[in-house]
Amino acid sequence: MVPHLTTALTGPLLELEKHFLDNATAIERWMRNRWQEHLPPFYGSTDLRNSGFKLAPVDLNLFPGGFNNLNDAFMPLCVQAAQSAVERICVGARSILLVPENHTRNQFYLQNVAKLVSILRLTGLEVRLGSLLPEITEPTVVELANGATLTLEPLERHGRRLGLKNFDPCAVLLNNDLSAGIPALMNDLQDQWVIPPLHAGWHARRKSHHAAAYDRVTQAFGAEIGIDPWRINPAWDSCSGLDFHARAGEQELADKVAAMLDDIRLKYKEYGVGDEPFVVVKADAGTYGMGVMTVKDASELIGLNRKQRNKMSVVKEGLEVHDVIIQEGVHTFETLNGAVAEPVVYMMDHYVVGGFYRVHTQRGRDENLNAPGMHFEPLAFEAPCSLPDCNQSPDAAPNRFYAYGVVARLALLAASVEIEETESAVLAEAAA
Repeated sequence: MVPHLTTALTGPLLELEKHFLDNATAIERWMRNRWQEHLPPFYGSTDLRNSGFKLAPVDLNLFPGGFNNLNDAFMPLCVQAAQSAVERICVGARSILLVPENHTRNQFYLQNVAKLVSILRLTGLEVRLGSLLPEITEPTVVELANGATLTLEPLERHGRRLGLKNFDPCAVLLNNDLSAGIPALMNDLQDQWVIPPLHAGWHARRKSHHAAAYDRVTQAFGAEIGIDPWRINPAWDSCSGLDFHARAGEQELADKVAAMLDDIRLKYKEYGVGDEPFVVVKADAGTYGMGVMTVKDASELIGLNRKQRNKMSVVKEGLEVHDVIIQEGVHTFETLNGAVAEPVVYMMDHYVVGGFYRVHTQRGRDENLNAPGMHFEPLAFEAPCSLPDCNQSPDAAPNRFYAYGVVARLALLAASVEIEETESAVLAEAAA
């Protein structure tokens, strides 16, 4: 069943969804041509926000950790897309080494790993798990709450290849975002696919780089189908050299936030939007909803209290935050059982393979939902996100999900461009 969406639909959103439906042929042709030019990431997920007048991605994860939240009905789509991804990278692949995060006590994450292993095995790959944890010195069985088990094994370096004892895989699939940097074991690997590439980890990746790539993608897409790119793209800016504890850069950050809020008000006036604009300030690198705050007035950034400064100053692995991205806030009108919700769309290769709703009963429609207290509602699409039904209304489930799928794939395309450009920068830096 598709959960009932008590979405406060407004004319502009219906108009945007109808525009996608009317231009579905042109959209799919444009997408197909772009994927001829860019190698899609092996997998990814994006958080979308639907404000009623705007439908936009607010985060893109290249190391998705929520496959366990997908409805089982998505399994055939996942396997088919994973098969396509494997064939695109190495058609003769027989085995793959999956390197997970170090969350050995997080049952939800481990169930995600188990689901990912199941998908990969159904593509015809032998799959084994290699752990970066120093305490994993021999094969270690981890029991899951649902009765299943996973076996973690210590990674071994074999020349310029990464593997396990008596296991030399064709490829290495990272489900670890490398926030703490590239482990010594992974340096200078040769003749072996590492997916995603090491420079896609948060030690090198920046949300502002992704935002810049998404700007270009949406400009081209908007010109192709005749829409204002702002309808699917949050405005953004960046601020560097911050020290939240010492309050260094505080005024510069406040000035940039004030300027963005003024720009958003102008767009709201253009589209007749009566909502109060807000921005989200978040660490330019990192994940798990850490280092994030919502701001409605620039004065809120002057004289942050100790708790606020502590919250903004560090992210995963205890890394200090000195660079932030300032992103236009997108209200969400999606609700599920009375609680504020946002769709999370999962992709493998260049296909949408499923999604779920992130729900938070204690947060408002202008707040970050990726925070303690959230939960997930699995979502089974009545039809894949690539199958709109022009005989139904624009906001009917398959058409709403088609709109989600279009915007999610644009974000994935931007990630592909971002990865390519980051690789070029890394190679240039190495050559210098």
